[in-house]
Amino acid sequence: MGDPSRSHGLSLPVRRRQVLAAGLAGLVVVSLPRSALARPSLEEAIKTFTGGAEVLDGRVRLELPPLVENGNAVGVTIAAESPMTAADHVIRIGLFNEKNPEANVVIFHLGSRSGRAKVSTRIRLATSQVVVAVAEMSDGSFWSSRASAIVTLAACIEDLS
Repeated sequence: MGDPSRSHGLSLPVRRRQVLAAGLAGLVVVSLPRSALARPSLEEAIKTFTGGAEVLDGRVRLELPPLVENGNAVGVTIAAESPMTAADHVIRIGLFNEKNPEANVVIFHLGSRSGRAKVSTRIRLATSQVVVAVAEMSDGSFWSSRASAIVTLAACIEDLS
């Protein structure tokens, strides 16, 4: 009949142990909890942005509609309290979300010559979730604001469970 170590049509010998090892490896990957394969969490993304520094509430205002009909283009405005002088200004503003495929939405870089610490954009929201804005000040402090949005028609349609 032929060599039992050869598979049908394969030029390399395939041994039973190799097939079993490959099958077991596949089972291990499939049986891993989704959290082991998941995207970075909201908290991890903010920790990366701040370098692990403490984030305080206040000095940042996040404007996000509480009820969103279509998650494909949600208007967001972020403003930070700062005189925007050389001695006291906003360096960066990061926007993060809870349930989109990527926790980092956008990072705006500002400086003392930016005039004011206010930015606006449109984002996509996969589903109802919490959005967080974090501002890094020139003194090294971090300030934040949170807002929740209920989305009736989701964007970023992927399996997010």
